[in-house]
Amino acid sequence: MIRKVVEYWRYPAILLVRIGIASIGSWIYFLALNVIVFNMTGSPLAVAILYIIKPLATLFTNLWGGSVIDRVNKKHLMIILDIIQATLIACLAMSIHALWVIYLLVFLINIATSIFEPTSVSYVTRLIPREQRQRFNSLRSLLDSGAFLLGPAIGALLFLVESPLYAIMMNAFALYLSAFITLFMPNVEKHISPNATTPRLTLNLIKEDLKVVIQFSRRFAYVMIIYFLFSVFIVMQTAVDSLEVSFAKEVISLSDSDYLILVSIAGLGILIGSFINAIFTKKLTIVFLISMGSLMVSIGYLIFAFSSQFMMASVGVFLLGFSLAFANTGFYTFYQNNIPVEVIGRIGSIYGFLEALLVIIATSLFAALTMIFPIKFVVVLGAIIMFVLTSILLLITLQPTKRHYFSTSA
Repeated sequence: MIRKVVEYWRYPAILLVRIGIASIGSWIYFLALNVIVFNMTGSPLAVAILYIIKPLATLFTNLWGGSVIDRVNKKHLMIILDIIQATLIACLAMSIHALWVIYLLVFLINIATSIFEPTSVSYVTRLIPREQRQRFNSLRSLLDSGAFLLGPAIGALLFLVESPLYAIMMNAFALYLSAFITLFMPNVEKHISPNATTPRLTLNLIKEDLKVVIQFSRRFAYVMIIYFLFSVFIVMQTAVDSLEVSFAKEVISLSDSDYLILVSIAGLGILIGSFINAIFTKKLTIVFLISMGSLMVSIGYLIFAFSSQFMMASVGVFLLGFSLAFANTGFYTFYQNNIPVEVIGRIGSIYGFLEALLVIIATSLFAALTMIFPIKFVVVLGAIIMFVLTSILLLITLQPTKRHYFSTSA
């Protein structure tokens, strides 16, 4: 019995270790880079540009990235991308005195990340059996939440002992290590010969792949409506989160230390939610995870948006963090179960392009609205839009005739 369990979970466990190492490293890198750029410039705008670079890299990459991802060996591509990211991050640590070089390297790093994410989803979908995916995604959510707390803590400790540059180098090491771990993962595409030629990336090929995505979206409209609604929900979270610091300071009048405590409470909510989700995942349906998870996240944002004191804000961020673990697990499992592996790279890339575009538009729009209206009004507006989106999502997912889309069995 034990031998069967070990055999069943051997490769998923290795993959989870790889994900955990990479997640912790990315949080350390993220924190260190923000500190370095702010110390160099003293400008919040210079730091904000780092947040804009990621969706810009996604826009640059995702229209053609899926065409590559679906046609090459995923394991080999993941290893190559890990090595590229690690090397670029090591170069970043050695080029830290020129701001334009930092921005250029961060842009290139995010291009590799934008290709890696749908590649990873495609690989995981091929590797993990349908009936095992919900458990795997719940454990992945637990690891991500642990990294959310552990990564910044390790980064802060490194800042006390050494320079933030050491924190950046640690992420480079983490990515080299994750590439090494991936070497021991199975090749899920043995049918693709190492000597097989990949079709040239041309404009016609991209157009044909775009047609494939559009045809699939029309044929499986129900699946893609849920995908799109959840993506817009993520976009709204990003837009509201961009105003979080200003809202906490101007509306709730929090000090820097109080704000850090508030962020820690959100992290604690994610960790507890992920832990409960991982324990009871067999008893939780995908319908419940997506619908109620996302609805409770939006309610958490509403509580936060209407807060005027620390205690009420704490309840809001804890609830949204707690519920986010359930919503993400449900969405990723639904996505993996309903998108064929042959096109999952192209679907994820094209819709990722749209999501990145919407993030830039929504974040810019919300920032502009704060110049006209009070920041509380703008945050409340964002929270209400999220609540409407998740209410629609709830109604759509609860249709009895669509239950087969949420089955965990093949």
